[in-house]
Amino acid sequence: MDSPQQLAVDVPRVWDRPAVTVPAMAVLALIGGRLPSFSTAANVYVIVIGGALLWLGLGNRVPRRAAGGRLRTPALWWLLPALLFGVLEAATFIFGTKDGFPTFSRLSDPLLEDPMIRSAAYFGWLAAFWGMVRR
Repeated sequence: MDSPQQLAVDVPRVWDRPAVTVPAMAVLALIGGRLPSFSTAANVYVIVIGGALLWLGLGNRVPRRAAGGRLRTPALWWLLPALLFGVLEAATFIFGTKDGFPTFSRLSDPLLEDPMIRSAAYFGWLAAFWGMVRR
């Protein structure tokens, strides 16, 4: 008679559960939303938070989730607009922002003047970065 197979389930750590990470990201987003747009404090805040997430992602400090399969050809077409956006943003940044041809960041600045919208943007950035850290 065969012995029953043991079932092993990885229990997530307390800080790794959505009930903890989502409110923590919300608090970080609210703090970031209170900082003036494109200020030195906001830039330092993004660098510190992004650096911490990068440090977590590059190390083995966070348990990984299974990554999906390879991207199929139709899904790769969705990367083309993101790549085009990155190239245009970098080119306008390198050659200097002018009133006639501003960067996308400068175009979004009037929208990001509201602290709640800026907090929502920070939250989206944190959630996307956290998803990449977990993969």
